[in-house]
Formats: sequence, C-alpha cells, structure tokens
Amino acid sequence: MTEHDAQHTGERDQTHNQEGEHQPRHAVQESEAAVSTDITSAGVPESAIPELVIISGMSGAGRSTAAKCLEDLGWFVVDNLPPALIPTMVELGARSQGNVARIAVVVDVRGRRFFDNLRESLADLDTRGVTRRIVFLESSDEALVRRFESVRRPHPLQGDGRIVDGIAAERELLRELRGDADLVIDTSSLNVHELRAKMDAQFAGEEEPELRATVMSFGFKYGLPVDADLVADMRFLPNPHWVPELRPYSGLNEEVAAYVFNQPGAKEFLDRYAELLRLIAAGYRREGKRYVTIAIGCTGGKHRSVATSEKLAARLAAEGVETVVVHRDMGRE
Repeated sequence: MTEHDAQHTGERDQTHNQEGEHQPRHAVQESEAAVSTDITSAGVPESAIPELVIISGMSGAGRSTAAKCLEDLGWFVVDNLPPALIPTMVELGARSQGNVARIAVVVDVRGRRFFDNLRESLADLDTRGVTRRIVFLESSDEALVRRFESVRRPHPLQGDGRIVDGIAAERELLRELRGDADLVIDTSSLNVHELRAKMDAQFAGEEEPELRATVMSFGFKYGLPVDADLVADMRFLPNPHWVPELRPYSGLNEEVAAYVFNQPGAKEFLDRYAELLRLIAAGYRREGKRYVTIAIGCTGGKHRSVATSEKLAARLAAEGVETVVVHRDMGRE
C-alpha cells in the first residue's frame, strides 16, 4: 500500500473511542448477547448455519479494506466484535431464515481484553459444524511504520514506547493466530486496489474451487515472501543475467525461458516439483485448506524464477487448480 492509501485503510484500524475500544459496525445489543449459542440444540437446520470469515492481522495492514471488500460482496460484516460473542452472532445469522448467509468478523488488538477468548470460540464453532476461515493481513515493519507515520496516529499497543515497540508486541500477540490462518495476505507492497483485487479473487465467486493457488516469483536479494506456504530455489540453474543477449529480458521472454529449461535438471525439477505439489494439494484439500502460495525464487526475481513460475502455473491450471501468477520483483533491478 502507498502512504496515501494508508489514510483510507489505516484510519479505521487505528480509531479508538475514549475507552480504547472501537464500536462494532453492526452493534450487538445486550439482549442478543444473552441468546443461547447452542445452534444444533436450538433446532436450527445445519444448512441454515452461515459461512464465517474471521479477518485479523497487523494494525495498518489493511483489515478495514478487506472487511469493506467483503461487505461490498454482500457479506454481513461486524467490526471488532468481542471473540466471545462470535458464536452468538453465528446463531443469530442461522435464525435469520437465510437473510444472513455469510458473516465476516474483524478481530484485532483493539479488543485485546477479549482476545484470549478467541481460541475458545473457534473450538466451540468447530464442534457445531460451522464453516469458518481465518484471513490474516500481514505487512513488513517498514511498511507499517511508514503508514502509521503518514496518518500521524500511534500504534494501539505502543503505549509510551515507539511505533516499532507496538508492532513487535502485536506480532507476538498474533503469532499463534497467524499460524492457524487459512489465508495470509502480505500487503507490504500492495495498494488499496490490489488488496481488493486479491479479496475479490478469493471470495467473489459463488462456488469456490477446491484449491486456489498463487504462484509467486521473487528475488532472494529482496527477501523471502512472508506469505509463502512453499518456497523453491531456482539458483541451482545458470543465470541468464550473465548471457549478454538475454540480460535485458525477463523470464516471460521465450528465448529466456528456452535457455532456462534447456539447462540440465530444469525439466526434471519441474516434473518432480509438480508431482510433489499434487501430493501436497491432496493433503491440503483433506485438511480443508483452500489457498496456497507457492514462491519460486532466484537471485533477482527476473529470469529463472519468472520462467519457472509461468510453467508451473500452467501445469496447475491444467490440473484444475485455479491459479494466479504474481511476479513480485520483476522490474526492480
């Protein structure tokens, strides 16, 4: 995200009332909170139980933008709902006779008094057969500091310290939740429109495919992608950078791609890695994981990783996996 975009995505993430807690977008009345959360014993048919998405992540990483995107797609969005009330909200949706079929809840450190209840609520939802997913918005420390400084607001956890102190405290608090996330989106280099496009790609379809994959090329000299589930290193192949007639071009160029895959081991790697991914994908499906980010790296993210990412994505698409290709570092040199 750009600093200008952060003013739109970060303001609501960092807005507090006088008690330090942001009010939910759709307020939950006290009488509603008293409703029993035993969905199955209340006689509600399983087909009426709403789909649930929990949006969390680092402050300033774009939670508000992600929530707004789901709201535009017709989801019922509740901002900063205490985790202990999530089962109640799901039951209220189940009682709505189909009027609330999809619920998105934003959970963050603004509700830190209730954050310890989140794991208990998730376990409760699992026992009731509620389909739920966790979307975690991630960003680098540098990007977060820049965004907070651009909107001139403190980090909600920094107290009397610096912004970086608040970021470090939040990362530690959210570490376990990030590990449980079904989808991690790194917004370090995304603007508002790019983040919305990612959310649209994951949630706009009426029928979701079994598995969605993002194949991302990157350059090791620019750092590992923080949202990668799997990382492959193509630096075992000769670098086209040292071939003068190929250096100006990227791995999208046919001659560069031909050079890469004519090297010993290149085609064998692609065949075996694709076979490995079939095995992993089958396991992901069994475990209910619907999103995977496969990072393919080389030195600068321009030649070998780009060519391999394109080939690998084509193979995944041919096997019925909905695939998006992202060349993170192409053009940075």
